Amino acid sequence: FLLDSGTAYPVFAGYPQDSDDEHVLVNNKCQCVTVTSKFVPSKENPQEEILQRNIRILVPLKARENISDPLSPLRTTFVYRMSELCRKCDPIEIELGGEIYKAQQSSSCNEPETCYTYDRDKCYTTTFPYSYHGETKHVQAVLTPASCYAD
Repeated sequence: FLLDSGTAYPVFAGYPQDSDDEHVLVNNKCQCVTVTSKFVPSKENPQEEILQRNIRILVPLKARENISDPLSPLRTTFVYRMSELCRKCDPIEIELGGEIYKAQQSSSCNEPETCYTYDRDKCYTTTFPYSYHGETKHVQAVLTPASCYAD
C-alpha cells in the first residue's frame, strides 16, 4: 500500500491500473490448466476494485496413466497443486552488484512434471512389437509428429 496524505492506495506489481484486460498467470498445457486474473468491481463497494482469479481445468477424456503407452490403464485421478502449476523453471537473468547471474524462480524444477495429455511442444514416442516375415522387432513410433520432426 502507498500512503498519500493519510489515504492508503493498493499497488499491484505487474498490472496496469487502467486496463480491463484479463491477464494469463499460468497456461500449463501439460496438465490442461489456465489461471487468469483481472480487476473487477467489489460487490460490497462498487467504487473499489478487487483482483479476481479464474482457474480453468480441462480433464482429458480417456487419458492414460502413462501417456506414452496407449495400452496403460485409464487415469482416474487428477491432482492439481497451485505451487507446481505456478513454478517457473526457465532461468532468468538478474543483476546483483553490477554482475549478471542466471537464476530460477522455483526450487522444485528437478522433479518431473506429470502430464495428463500431450504437451504439443514436447516429443513423445513409444515402442511397439512389429512382425514381418515371422520376425518380431520392437519399433519406435512417434506420438506427436509435429513436435518431433523439424519443418
